[in-house]
Amino acid sequence: MTQQVASAVETPKAEPAPLWRSRNFLYLWLGQTAGELGSRVSSVALPVLAAGTLQATVFQVSLLTTLAWLPYLVFSLPAGVIADRLDQRRLMIACDFGRLLLIVSLPLVAFAWHLTLWYLYLVVGVSGLLTVLFNVAYKSALPRLVAKHQLIEGNAKLTMSQDFAELIGPSIGGALIGLLGSVRTFFGNALAYLISMITLMMIRYPSAAAGATGSDEEDKAPLRVQLTEGLAFIRSQPILRKILACTTTSNFFVMASGSIEVTFMLRELHASPYLVGLVFSISAMGGLLMGALATRLSKSIGSARIIWVAMAAPGPLYLLMPLAQPGWGVLLYGLGLAAFSANVVLYNVAATSYQQHITPDRILGRVNASFMWVCLGVIPLGALFGGVLGTQIGLRGALWVCVLGTWSAALFVVFSPLRRMRDMPAESA
Repeated sequence: MTQQVASAVETPKAEPAPLWRSRNFLYLWLGQTAGELGSRVSSVALPVLAAGTLQATVFQVSLLTTLAWLPYLVFSLPAGVIADRLDQRRLMIACDFGRLLLIVSLPLVAFAWHLTLWYLYLVVGVSGLLTVLFNVAYKSALPRLVAKHQLIEGNAKLTMSQDFAELIGPSIGGALIGLLGSVRTFFGNALAYLISMITLMMIRYPSAAAGATGSDEEDKAPLRVQLTEGLAFIRSQPILRKILACTTTSNFFVMASGSIEVTFMLRELHASPYLVGLVFSISAMGGLLMGALATRLSKSIGSARIIWVAMAAPGPLYLLMPLAQPGWGVLLYGLGLAAFSANVVLYNVAATSYQQHITPDRILGRVNASFMWVCLGVIPLGALFGGVLGTQIGLRGALWVCVLGTWSAALFVVFSPLRRMRDMPAESA
């Protein structure tokens, strides 16, 4: 009886502090939020600078998007090796510092010399490489800052930052452009990276988690082996294979619909710019709401079961998008998009947490990078597919294909071992 009482007293001391009281997590969250806001501001300022100040053509402006996403295809695997070999906190700080210098160089070059489109492409491309490296590092750093059972809550809060930035970032960017002009707006963008850098400097890893994780034997392994070790681990895990297939299929069709959705609302639904903006605001609200509920839903439904439920359940609401009609009927598109935004948050939080939960720390960076290489590498292809499909069968017909394709991605996780699981394994692999 005495031993039982002692155990009951000692157990709470072993529990980690709630995330709201975790100094390290709060600094990571604040830094990531600032970085996300900066990215959303630049997503508005860059096209405006290219199209307005530099008089770029439609194709030349579209190359900005291509250059921003291309590093995920060409650099993700090397980024995983780097993130597993170096101190991830310092790596993120270096990436923020590099992006800050690149962004600040735009107004400086514009004022001192002559800003060209080619220089803008260079800044976007190199910033994209640093962003890939930063994202791999921060996804790998989170499991070292929180307990395993806090991964879902931590990922939910980080994902909420993305939706929050998506909700207000473009508005902030538009306001800054109106007040300062497209060139000076990048000073505000650089400030976001500075805030991120400062908060990351204030993180202190637990002593057991600090430093690089690779062993001497791994450092001597051939580069080809190091680059593909993350893919090999994914292939050895049936559930991770299904999650990867699901996410990749969804990304492909989502980007296909995203490449034509504004054109659909303007030309087929005759929506005003105000209504188009309202649609995207409604969409972001769906993600924010689900981010707030993710931890609670995961506990009630099951931390593993929620992965396939999140993909399958909202599917019927996606059909509202191609069913939208002119006038206020355009808000049907917003409701369908909000359902998808909610799905993205809940699914990504659960799937990312499962991936972090079962992956050994020593290769977590490479596994994260492998996911990004495949899942985000299809994004340019999906955007191209949507444009071609919309041209061939019309915008509404193309949207039907895209939303059904997005919903079909759920089949990979519905028909997987996840169907027989409620919660994640008690211990990581």
